[in-house]
Amino acid sequence: MGKLFYIMGKSASGKDSIYRKMLKREELHLQKMVLYTTRPIRQGEEDGNEYYFVDDAKLSKMKSEGKVIESRAYNTVRGIWTYFTADDDKVDLEKNNYLSIGTLESYQCLVEYYGQDKICPIYIEVEDGERLKRAIKREGKQEKPVYEEVCRRFLADSEDFSETKLAQAKITKRFLNHDKEACRAEVGKCIESMVY
Repeated sequence: MGKLFYIMGKSASGKDSIYRKMLKREELHLQKMVLYTTRPIRQGEEDGNEYYFVDDAKLSKMKSEGKVIESRAYNTVRGIWTYFTADDDKVDLEKNNYLSIGTLESYQCLVEYYGQDKICPIYIEVEDGERLKRAIKREGKQEKPVYEEVCRRFLADSEDFSETKLAQAKITKRFLNHDKEACRAEVGKCIESMVY
């Protein structure tokens, strides 16, 4: 019986980097559970890799077909962007282990959908000042940086990942990402202990 390892954390905590590194570890035999978004594709991203990039019409169609497990919309400085998880027949937890990435809210919806015994939370955290520096640096690499969105996400994270909400979601194991290599090793060890 497989498990879904779900990486989450505040913006710029390094979760994308950890996600990519875990997928490269062939001995873990992890499959990707790719989420969907209506936001524009960023420079360097590839459809079906980071996300499936869809428009609002496709999202509406999938909702009407009952394929959307969970969704969340953000009123960004560039308009409303929706991120969602779909039951698109690409996940078989009876046969495989999966790795995905998302929010605390989406994690809770997946627990409700698949069951607590199938979902393993991996919560990544970094000191707020360091996260803000990382977020600004990352945004600065975009063709047209939008620093207002960095600020919006940073502030929203305080509420979205409050200690109260983490406790309600029963997130007890945390991975501190001050030393990137050490954190990746710790996450890998945790996953490895559960897939064998």
